[in-house]
Amino acid sequence: MSVSGTIDTVLGFTIPSRHARGRLVRLGPVLDSILAAHDYPPAIGQLLAEALTLTALLGSTLKHKEGQLTVQAQTEGGVVDLLVCDYRGGEMRGYVRHDPVRLAEMPVTPSLFALFGKGYLAITFDQAVSGERYQGIVPLEGGSLAEAAESYFSQSEQIPSLVRLASVAKGPEGHIAGGLMLQHLPEGEEGRERLHTRLDHPEWEQVHALASTITPGELTDSSLKLEQIAWRLFNEADEVRVLPGVSLSRGCRCNPVHTRDVIARFPADEQRAMADEDGLIHVDCEFCSRRFSIALADILVE
Repeated sequence: MSVSGTIDTVLGFTIPSRHARGRLVRLGPVLDSILAAHDYPPAIGQLLAEALTLTALLGSTLKHKEGQLTVQAQTEGGVVDLLVCDYRGGEMRGYVRHDPVRLAEMPVTPSLFALFGKGYLAITFDQAVSGERYQGIVPLEGGSLAEAAESYFSQSEQIPSLVRLASVAKGPEGHIAGGLMLQHLPEGEEGRERLHTRLDHPEWEQVHALASTITPGELTDSSLKLEQIAWRLFNEADEVRVLPGVSLSRGCRCNPVHTRDVIARFPADEQRAMADEDGLIHVDCEFCSRRFSIALADILVE
């Protein structure tokens, strides 16, 4: 299967005559691998699936593979305490911390407000080459995570955008999730730094209307190639340029060496305070649900 095939792939495209760029993504085994680290209830699993799909769409816009994109939702008064996903060089990871007791009291498909309460969506781009960091924070509003992402682009980036996310529960093929992001960029794939008006290229409304016809079934149909979706949606355009695809994988950066190095930076008295009665310091990785136990004697320098 080519990198622009059907599963665990992001496909970029531009529509020059409509001054738009887009991303299409579909997740399969990568999603299964991330979700398998925790026994998430269906509602939380679906939320994380959509958050990972959004992360892939955004992360694939980074210019350099060493850059990192982080999507984080911090909440107050909701079922979810914390949601965080990140992307670097096609590698993804994600985690949701939630209150299972409160979730059990909710409907089968709880609303975005029920899940997050008074929440905020923070999207952070860390540019590898320049070292610059840009973060935008917007309220978690709307009926879905996709609507919250559109609000982010409107308020933080001032870029007219359309975002669609879909996922299906585990079946014979495992979990499947898909997404589409379309943005109005009057100066090509790079676009402008900010957009101050939608009126400079009114054809955005036309391409937006075409993209809005995408269905959840198309996004999650593993037999439908991403190139086919782009063609179905925008075949009326003079040209649709397909960009190099990106393969996606699960990538958690935790390991014993890194953990030991981090702990070694703490003062000796703090290291001792971390250790249990057996002289072990235990560090849990919430992303992959692994525990690393480091012997105090191996790092303590008198």
